[in-house]
Amino acid sequence: MPEMNYWRTDRPDEGYDLAADQMLGLPIRTHLPENYEPGYAYPLLVLFHGRGGNEDQVLRLAPKISNQNFIYLSIRGPEPLGKRPSGQKGFGWKHANADEMYGEYVRLAVELTRRTYHIHSERVYLVGVNEGAEAAYRAGFALAGKVAGVIALNGTMPRPTEGRPVFHPSEARQMKVFLGQATGDETADRTGMARDYKSLYAAGADVRFFEYPHTTKLHAAMFRDINRWVVGAVNAEHDLYAVRD
Repeated sequence: MPEMNYWRTDRPDEGYDLAADQMLGLPIRTHLPENYEPGYAYPLLVLFHGRGGNEDQVLRLAPKISNQNFIYLSIRGPEPLGKRPSGQKGFGWKHANADEMYGEYVRLAVELTRRTYHIHSERVYLVGVNEGAEAAYRAGFALAGKVAGVIALNGTMPRPTEGRPVFHPSEARQMKVFLGQATGDETADRTGMARDYKSLYAAGADVRFFEYPHTTKLHAAMFRDINRWVVGAVNAEHDLYAVRD
């Protein structure tokens, strides 16, 4: 993703809606850190909601992870599923041409966001929740070398179909991957996540597997570890920038 230097210097409202017409008809939403500083190149966390969720619902995770260290971008699954109990519309991630579509959606969304806010081109992380984890993996592999890593929360990689591998080793090599699972949740797929860990590790990915003995699917400890993991990765680059505590 090419460097850009024409980000805006004012601070719009949180959840500022960027043009959806250029996003294959799908919206993107943003959340800025407190005291946003346009002179600082922030890491970007792209959020993929779970099945039945939407881009507004998943964006509520942003301040739970960190309200200081990152800019957040949330996107919407292309599969309409009707209304949630709250009355909001829910969506899923099933799509006939998922790999190409998700990669292009994320690429365009990140490009537009970087035109507006100061984001470091090599610090883009994809965060998928439940079914959104599969979509995050697909986009990450499609954009291999253009995203820093994938964070999968209570979700697994897509399974191979028609003899086609989920990813080629070159797409996962050197990619940073955070696997987070609430093992107290009876629906947790511990076998699937362990399989993902082994596959990614064998391909050369820098992968970490965190288990949380909680029944709450998204626990505060997960958010704490995501923050520390991304900050640690950024600090390890020995860049001129330093992420604040």
